[in-house]
Amino acid sequence: MIREIFGYGFIVFGIVFDFFGALGLVRLPDVYNRLQAATKCVTFGSAGILFGVFILEGFASGGLKSLICMVFILLTSPVAAHAISRAAYRSGVKPAKETVVDLYADELKGSEKDENAKA
Repeated sequence: MIREIFGYGFIVFGIVFDFFGALGLVRLPDVYNRLQAATKCVTFGSAGILFGVFILEGFASGGLKSLICMVFILLTSPVAAHAISRAAYRSGVKPAKETVVDLYADELKGSEKDENAKA
């Protein structure tokens, strides 16, 4: 009984995060903010659903598969989001007008000066 409550609780937690992540994809202004919303959605939403399935299934075949998938998602989602955002920035996609701080621009300018000095 208590196991089912916790399992379904984690599944509902994951569904709520997935909903707000999808809402963020629609509402946020630029690719960087949307990517942040999508990453949180995948990391907490899908991992929450998979952990709820693990609690419901236990250490059976389905539970272990969901636990392995959850660990894989937790390890790969932030790395993939960082790679995508860095590639978007380097390819010239500008942040939204509302962006207050752009620390990566200063870092890129510093690395360009170092490359020019070496040449």
